[in-house]
Amino acid sequence: MAKNSDLITWSNTFACGIKIIDDQHKSMVNLVNDMYNHITGNEWEEQEYLRRVLTTAVKYIRVHFTTEERIFIGTKFVGYLEHKKEHDHFILTVTDRIKEFQSGKRVSLTSFTNFLKDWILTHIAVMDKQYFIYLKQIAVRRPDGRYVISMINKNSQMM
Repeated sequence: MAKNSDLITWSNTFACGIKIIDDQHKSMVNLVNDMYNHITGNEWEEQEYLRRVLTTAVKYIRVHFTTEERIFIGTKFVGYLEHKKEHDHFILTVTDRIKEFQSGKRVSLTSFTNFLKDWILTHIAVMDKQYFIYLKQIAVRRPDGRYVISMINKNSQMM
């Protein structure tokens, strides 16, 4: 039977104040919580769920990383290359797990969920905090508390 609880609880300590990034981070937290709630102990059910959710996870990760990297380039964030290296390593690890799964190897929903949870918590808490601080230094704070950053190589703004 599926659970109905959260493995990760979103809090403002994860927020950077840039809506698009915060929304994407919340979506990943929601995905991990959904994965956690599908851990039933029934291997067949878990493998079927994993088969469905892997595509969603990869799509989210790629969109999110592209969004962050565009912001890094547009704002000339000096930590861009290090951050991109972490993104690339993560995508490679996830891709390897998917290939294992597709080749018929058993990939545990529990271990994959915990892997994503640990990565999200450490990545947001450590790596992303570096650019949160930088973006807040160059951003304009709106009356509603959100930040607006001007993209250096574009005429658009990200909120």
